[in-house]
Amino acid sequence: MDLDQAIKQCAETLPPIDELLPHRGTMKLLDSVISFDRLSVCVSAQVNSDAWYADDDGAMPNWIGIELMAQAIGVHVSLLTGCEGGVARPGVLLGTQQYEASVNAFAAHTRLHINAKQVLRSAAGHGAYDCAISNDAGACLAHAIVKVYQPDDFRAFMQGV
Repeated sequence: MDLDQAIKQCAETLPPIDELLPHRGTMKLLDSVISFDRLSVCVSAQVNSDAWYADDDGAMPNWIGIELMAQAIGVHVSLLTGCEGGVARPGVLLGTQQYEASVNAFAAHTRLHINAKQVLRSAAGHGAYDCAISNDAGACLAHAIVKVYQPDDFRAFMQGV
């Protein structure tokens, strides 16, 4: 089976987020995978008014959108690697040159849709994704090109070796 067929088959039975991300407890911000293909993923997250990040109005500050985007990228990489028969290596968020948000905070109880479309993925582990966060009405609330890296040896990378 070629990769496109494997991806199509994987997309028919998407696993829960817990099987795709190492994040646990309050650091797992995503709820589910909506769609997936070779170059992109769409995931969802619920803004919980009693979460650690909630402001006085129960909203999620817009700067957390970068982490939502990073977790969406992690889901995409994990799904791709799983379809190829492997397990994703840990990765890191390198950052973005520009994060644009049309709101100061994502309103309490809002269902967010985070789309991440691969722009670059190198064999050396470098990646870039065009990411957007929208609400159920389809309004774009935030956008960024996010850069990530998956080192061959995560532990050595983190220790600066």
